[in-house]
Amino acid sequence: MSPQAIGRKAQLERLWGFEWSYSGISTFAHLKHVSCLTEPDIPFDIGIIGAPFDTAVSYRTGARFGPRAIRAASARQSRTRGWNPRAHINPYKSGLSILDCGDIPLMPVDNGVALQQMTEAMIELGSRRTTIFPTGTTTTKHPPKLLTLGGDHSVALGALRALRQTYDQPITVLHFDAHLDTWIPPAGPDQFPWFSEQGRFNHGDVFALAWEEGLIANGSSVHVGLRTRLSGPEDLTDDQMQGFAQIAADEVDDIGVDGIIKRIKARVGSRLVYLSFDIDVVDPGLAPGTGTPEVGGFTSREVIRLLRGLEGLNVVGADIVEVSPAYDGTGEQTALVAAQVAFEILTNWAKAK
Repeated sequence: MSPQAIGRKAQLERLWGFEWSYSGISTFAHLKHVSCLTEPDIPFDIGIIGAPFDTAVSYRTGARFGPRAIRAASARQSRTRGWNPRAHINPYKSGLSILDCGDIPLMPVDNGVALQQMTEAMIELGSRRTTIFPTGTTTTKHPPKLLTLGGDHSVALGALRALRQTYDQPITVLHFDAHLDTWIPPAGPDQFPWFSEQGRFNHGDVFALAWEEGLIANGSSVHVGLRTRLSGPEDLTDDQMQGFAQIAADEVDDIGVDGIIKRIKARVGSRLVYLSFDIDVVDPGLAPGTGTPEVGGFTSREVIRLLRGLEGLNVVGADIVEVSPAYDGTGEQTALVAAQVAFEILTNWAKAK
């Protein structure tokens, strides 16, 4: 490019290279959109990838529209208005390349195909070892971090499969949710008359399936925010067998946010962590737009403090799931909470850099 063209481009960028919070194409935080799945040569440190899928839910559908709603709710985040006063950093100006990678085109009428697509897409993106950090006098390549916008909670299985392959070891799961999601699915028609292999895959047994496949680090994973009804005490027994510790939502009244943070860090330690955040961990009075609401949840303020307290954990991937905008209020409060959760995760990753 000639000096004249460079100067002209710089002038146009100064005049027109910005957007108001309510203008522009809807990407997360006005980030550059790249179809990362079809552009293998564009490097990135963090990819925000949508997984618009909701045909594995057990109650209300609609989470396929979650990625779109979260992106719209992130409109007031941007490079020019992204400073996090708690962390003293703007993740969008931290030197990390953060892209909105678009959505995985998941099959809406065949859960078996959709699961295959999730898995292959996450493996593909996780294979992009293009992130370079200096280590002494040498450089090393690391896989990018992916923040998945769901979609129902079943999308976590594809992410955990990819991380198991990328890091060649099981991953600790830090799971914010009102529900266990470790229900053991039927193994055959003797347990459920309308059994199908495809029907075993749903958002209530996603971590049981991951455990069966050896994807989860047994003995270090933890649920945070539990408060749902159960089939019986056997659900808790099965959950503990799968290596999870359990922190109920109402424990925040007994030990406070700081107490919960200490329990999480003691449990997780320095292990590789997948942070899976179901929006229904927040009380439905504050976040009604979800498929399986449960009363008695965290406030959005408590959730933000919890996430801020997790700084320093080795989080290698994350998701925000179960945002179902059809049930949200006119103020889009559920999607706003989800967008803030994403901002806190990105901030912690920027600080880790």
